[in-house]
Amino acid sequence: MDFIPTVPILFFLLGICNKGLAVLIQTQQTVLAAVGEDAPLSCRLLVTKDVQQVTWQKVLEKTERNIGSYSQYFGETVNPGFKDKVQFTEAGLQKNSIVIRNVTEQDAGCYLCLFNTYPDGALIAATCLQVYELHGPFINVSRSNSPPWSVVTCSATGRPVPMVTLTVLHQNLSFSHYNTSTETNTNGTVTVTTKVLLSDLSSRQVGCSVSVDSAAPRELLVTVPEVKGLTKQSRSYHLAPIWPLIAAVMPVMISLAFLLRIRYQRSHRNKKPSEDTTENQKMNISTASSKNLRQQTPEKQKLNSGLYSSP
Repeated sequence: MDFIPTVPILFFLLGICNKGLAVLIQTQQTVLAAVGEDAPLSCRLLVTKDVQQVTWQKVLEKTERNIGSYSQYFGETVNPGFKDKVQFTEAGLQKNSIVIRNVTEQDAGCYLCLFNTYPDGALIAATCLQVYELHGPFINVSRSNSPPWSVVTCSATGRPVPMVTLTVLHQNLSFSHYNTSTETNTNGTVTVTTKVLLSDLSSRQVGCSVSVDSAAPRELLVTVPEVKGLTKQSRSYHLAPIWPLIAAVMPVMISLAFLLRIRYQRSHRNKKPSEDTTENQKMNISTASSKNLRQQTPEKQKLNSGLYSSP
């Protein structure tokens, strides 16, 4: 017997069933989720049936793999391979919902919701999970000095290629040098960067929106400060050439200050001895007289005292 692929037949049957059951089961045909986020899956039976059990399955290449089930007698049951991945958020026989935690690329694919009824059998609906990767938006504001522009860039990294859109909340403001660049990373993601120059010198709000396919966009809003005179970058640029001049003049200034100090000390030292000369001479004469008087004999002392005494 020739081998007949089961997956094409499965989707062919699902297509027929979904057309006939469009009014019986309410579900999303496509669910988008970013890497690292949670993906909710839900199905609802719109008609009254004798539902014995609700089963969730993941469609693989050649078969389907049971994820978990809910019944009135056994309650919620999650198979071992999905215990850390899948959780029931609403367990019921008419409406049933699960969530896939921390979505990765391996979780992408189609999932089946089966309402096992008696005596009609299984009523099936399919939901396909599309997983994308998106990081951002990231906004950076810098300055250009001549002329004084505000350089605003917004970037995002994702898979598939993200769309990046910059907007300025000002009616009379026009963009200048608006450009977008892309770069493919080693892990398969693509980084898109959009840059714009703003010539307006007043404060403005800039918004950036990024999205992947039909997923909900992510938006970020920042305020570009007003340009008043020179920016920090421009001031640094203009002050930089002065440092060599300061480095050259500083030793001369230090030497000049040192010479002035020496000159002041010398002039002060020359004045002090002249002021003290008379007093020192008097002290030296008094000291010499006292010494000579001690060295004389008593006879000479009497004679000298008689010479100096009044008659």
